[in-house]
Amino acid sequence: MIYLASQSPRRAELLRQIGVDFKVYATDIDERVNAGESPEAYVSRLAQSKARVAAAEIGTSHSDWVVLAADTTIAIDGDIIGKPEDAAHCHCILHRLSGREHQVLTAVAVATRDRIECRLTHNRVTFRALAEHEVQRYCATSEPMDKAGAYAIQGKAAIFIERLEGSYSAVMGLPLCETAELLQDAGIEIFEL
Repeated sequence: MIYLASQSPRRAELLRQIGVDFKVYATDIDERVNAGESPEAYVSRLAQSKARVAAAEIGTSHSDWVVLAADTTIAIDGDIIGKPEDAAHCHCILHRLSGREHQVLTAVAVATRDRIECRLTHNRVTFRALAEHEVQRYCATSEPMDKAGAYAIQGKAAIFIERLEGSYSAVMGLPLCETAELLQDAGIEIFEL
């Protein structure tokens, strides 16, 4: 049995896309940034923590399982840009990303009884310069409020993206190439080609 330690509908959609059958197992961890923690260390720690917490809880009640967890964060100028706290914070984030390149870091972790394996993806996204009315209208929607960096590449904000270097699915929240490799290493068959 595969458990997805995430309530993200985007991650669930991506797993279904590659033919993975799973159950959602939500976890609750502290997502605060540790002092001096780099964006890469932060996102990797969160993905592994989610997998570890879910594995500890599931392992006591089931005999055969694999836990998949992921986390995504945005980094610009070395700063971690999380989810917006409110519409005003959303405006600030999007103004900071406007006309610039930023990193989207997604870590995926797979836990089995024996170990936790983690992969980190680095992706570069460039936003075109955004007009004030676009930022206001986008922040007025519900779309950016639960997204790292205050945007969803698969949603309305796709019109802001001038260039993407890396994995579209990783920017969406789950790097499919790395996920498939980790699941296969854990003995899980991915759909037949």
